[in-house]
Amino acid sequence: MAKKKPTAANPCPCGSGLSYQACCQPCHQGQAATTPEALMRSRYTAFVLQLDDYLLASWHPSTRPPELDLKNSPKWARLEVVSSHAEGDRGQVHFRAYYRSSQGMQMMEEESDFIRENGQWFYHQGQTPA
Repeated sequence: MAKKKPTAANPCPCGSGLSYQACCQPCHQGQAATTPEALMRSRYTAFVLQLDDYLLASWHPSTRPPELDLKNSPKWARLEVVSSHAEGDRGQVHFRAYYRSSQGMQMMEEESDFIRENGQWFYHQGQTPA
Protein backbone atom coordinates (compact mmCIF):
# COMPACT_ATOMS: atom_id res chain seq x y z
CA MET A 1 0.00 0.00 0.00
CA ALA A 2 1.42 3.38 -1.00
CA LYS A 3 1.90 6.15 1.50
CA LYS A 4 0.08 9.43 1.00
CA LYS A 5 1.80 11.41 -1.76
CA PRO A 6 3.05 14.90 -0.98
CA THR A 7 0.85 17.74 -2.16
CA ALA A 8 1.99 20.15 -4.87
CA ALA A 9 3.08 22.69 -2.25
CA ASN A 10 5.27 20.21 -0.36
CA PRO A 11 8.96 19.89 -1.20
CA CYS A 12 9.82 16.77 -3.16
CA PRO A 13 11.21 13.99 -0.91
CA CYS A 14 14.30 13.73 -3.18
CA GLY A 15 15.65 17.01 -1.78
CA SER A 16 15.88 18.85 -5.10
CA GLY A 17 14.29 21.95 -3.59
CA LEU A 18 11.39 21.75 -6.05
CA SER A 19 7.83 20.77 -5.21
CA TYR A 20 6.84 17.13 -5.72
CA GLN A 21 4.55 18.26 -8.57
CA ALA A 22 7.43 20.00 -10.38
CA CYS A 23 10.02 17.32 -9.66
CA CYS A 24 9.32 13.59 -9.32
CA GLN A 25 5.56 13.42 -9.81
CA PRO A 26 5.75 13.71 -13.64
CA CYS A 27 8.03 10.64 -13.75
CA HIS A 28 5.68 8.76 -11.43
CA GLN A 29 2.85 9.59 -13.83
CA GLY A 30 4.68 8.22 -16.88
CA GLN A 31 6.88 11.05 -18.17
CA ALA A 32 10.39 9.85 -19.05
CA ALA A 33 13.22 11.13 -16.86
CA THR A 34 15.57 13.40 -18.81
CA THR A 35 18.80 12.36 -17.03
CA PRO A 36 20.09 9.47 -14.90
CA GLU A 37 20.01 11.79 -11.88
CA ALA A 38 16.37 12.69 -12.49
CA LEU A 39 15.52 8.98 -12.69
CA MET A 40 17.51 8.21 -9.55
CA ARG A 41 15.75 11.02 -7.65
CA SER A 42 12.35 9.77 -8.83
CA ARG A 43 13.28 6.24 -7.73
CA TYR A 44 14.36 7.47 -4.28
CA THR A 45 11.04 9.30 -3.96
CA ALA A 46 9.25 6.12 -5.10
CA PHE A 47 10.95 4.24 -2.26
CA VAL A 48 9.79 6.95 0.16
CA LEU A 49 6.22 6.70 -1.18
CA GLN A 50 6.40 2.91 -1.64
CA LEU A 51 5.56 3.01 -5.35
CA ASP A 52 6.70 -0.50 -6.17
CA ASP A 53 5.11 -0.53 -9.65
CA TYR A 54 7.12 2.54 -10.65
CA LEU A 55 10.34 1.08 -9.24
CA LEU A 56 9.87 -2.10 -11.26
CA ALA A 57 8.93 -0.20 -14.44
CA SER A 58 12.03 2.02 -14.18
CA TRP A 59 14.35 -0.97 -13.61
CA HIS A 60 16.10 -2.38 -16.69
CA PRO A 61 14.50 -5.73 -17.68
CA SER A 62 17.90 -7.50 -17.70
CA THR A 63 18.39 -6.95 -13.95
CA ARG A 64 14.84 -6.32 -12.69
CA PRO A 65 13.56 -8.69 -10.01
CA PRO A 66 10.23 -10.40 -10.69
CA GLU A 67 8.62 -8.55 -7.78
CA LEU A 68 9.42 -5.99 -5.12
CA ASP A 69 8.08 -6.01 -1.56
CA LEU A 70 8.44 -2.68 0.23
CA LYS A 71 6.50 -3.64 3.38
CA ASN A 72 9.67 -3.66 5.50
CA SER A 73 11.36 -0.76 3.74
CA PRO A 74 13.10 1.67 6.10
CA LYS A 75 11.82 5.17 6.78
CA TRP A 76 13.86 7.18 4.29
CA ALA A 77 14.94 10.57 5.60
CA ARG A 78 17.25 12.30 3.12
CA LEU A 79 19.02 11.93 -0.21
CA GLU A 80 22.45 13.31 -1.05
CA VAL A 81 23.70 13.18 -4.63
CA VAL A 82 27.52 12.98 -4.56
CA SER A 83 28.02 12.98 -8.33
CA SER A 84 26.11 12.39 -11.53
CA HIS A 85 27.11 12.07 -15.17
CA ALA A 86 25.93 10.66 -18.46
CA GLU A 87 27.70 9.94 -21.72
CA GLY A 88 25.62 8.73 -24.62
CA ASP A 89 23.19 6.07 -23.42
CA ARG A 90 25.06 5.27 -20.19
CA GLY A 91 25.03 7.14 -16.92
CA GLN A 92 26.06 6.85 -13.30
CA VAL A 93 24.87 8.47 -10.10
CA HIS A 94 26.76 8.21 -6.82
CA PHE A 95 24.41 8.89 -3.91
CA ARG A 96 23.91 8.50 -0.19
CA ALA A 97 20.43 7.78 1.19
CA TYR A 98 19.80 8.24 4.89
CA TYR A 99 17.13 6.36 6.81
CA ARG A 100 15.91 5.88 10.37
CA SER A 101 16.15 2.49 12.05
CA SER A 102 15.93 1.15 15.58
CA GLN A 103 19.69 1.81 15.79
CA GLY A 104 19.21 5.49 14.86
CA MET A 105 20.10 7.25 11.61
CA GLN A 106 21.77 4.97 9.04
CA MET A 107 23.16 5.52 5.56
CA MET A 108 23.36 3.45 2.39
CA GLU A 109 25.73 4.52 -0.37
CA GLU A 110 25.64 3.35 -3.96
CA GLU A 111 27.10 4.05 -7.37
CA SER A 112 24.16 3.30 -9.65
CA ASP A 113 24.46 2.53 -13.34
CA PHE A 114 21.75 3.63 -15.79
CA ILE A 115 21.02 2.70 -19.40
CA ARG A 116 18.95 4.68 -21.91
CA GLU A 117 16.92 2.71 -24.44
CA ASN A 118 14.51 4.26 -26.94
CA GLY A 119 14.85 7.60 -25.17
CA GLN A 120 14.02 6.23 -21.71
CA TRP A 121 16.46 5.89 -18.80
CA PHE A 122 16.43 2.71 -16.70
CA TYR A 123 18.20 1.77 -13.48
CA HIS A 124 20.54 -1.10 -14.36
CA GLN A 125 22.54 -2.00 -11.28
CA GLY A 126 24.36 -0.54 -8.32
CA GLN A 127 27.43 -1.22 -6.26
CA THR A 128 28.83 0.02 -2.98
CA PRO A 129 31.81 2.32 -3.62
CA ALA A 130 35.22 1.02 -2.60
